[in-house]
Amino acid sequence: MIPTLEIERERAHLDAERENQREHWDGSAADGRVYRPGELDLSHKVILYLDDITVSFDGFRALNKLSLTIDAGELRCIIGPNGAGKTTMMDVITGKTRPDSGTAFFGQTIDLTRLTEPEIAHAGIGRKFQKPTIFEHHSAFENLELAMKADKRVRRTLFASLLDDERDRVAEVLRQIRLDQAADRPAGLLSHGQKQWLEIGMLLMQEPRLLLLDEPVAGMTDDETERTAELFTSLAGKHSLVVVEHDMAFVEALGGKVTVLCEGSVLAEGDLATVQADPRVIEVYLGR
Repeated sequence: MIPTLEIERERAHLDAERENQREHWDGSAADGRVYRPGELDLSHKVILYLDDITVSFDGFRALNKLSLTIDAGELRCIIGPNGAGKTTMMDVITGKTRPDSGTAFFGQTIDLTRLTEPEIAHAGIGRKFQKPTIFEHHSAFENLELAMKADKRVRRTLFASLLDDERDRVAEVLRQIRLDQAADRPAGLLSHGQKQWLEIGMLLMQEPRLLLLDEPVAGMTDDETERTAELFTSLAGKHSLVVVEHDMAFVEALGGKVTVLCEGSVLAEGDLATVQADPRVIEVYLGR
């Protein structure tokens, strides 16, 4: 196990700004409401609401009255041509970009447009970008240790070791991401696909309720892609997943509902066979 002092330093390096804001956050959101962990309201079985979201950059509408909902425990794929608004949509959900108009809610009561990026992450939304960001000189186990969600209200001494339940949690996630046999291997020696799984594991250590995943199988081998599909389907139910992807074989392996974005709004929605047969989708994305 790496020294705890080094763990603290690496945590700060992993997301210095987020940690600083969390450290000083008393639970009050920007609108004066008090948010406490565990207050995600899923009474209507919907975890994400986007309604009439519009975002413009220098006169260009990246999102144009975008509306969609994601059910609790759902695995949803988002596809569409380049420039369709997929990245901007995730930016709005995570608080990186503020919409010009429209509403975005996490569950029934958490207004995402009024929260900062750290508050949104703390509320339970995790995002994985296409390129993995891991600590290559540390082992897979140590990477998950670094990512572990710490309780800022109860700081243990810098020299405390992992508790048994924390060690068990790391081991559980290693099994989930199929790296339990590579727990002690330096992350830099893992394959590209394994590095992607490791970063997903680091997100899981934060205990998110909603995962946003941007082109997660880009650059993977066929075998790694297949294993990633199995991982995502195993996570669905306990977590909600929104997967932005161009690989139609991977989308088909995931099953479930597919949303097609075009010019900042929803063009079509349904199972993959339905959207693939839609003439509008063929015209703008899949080709004839």
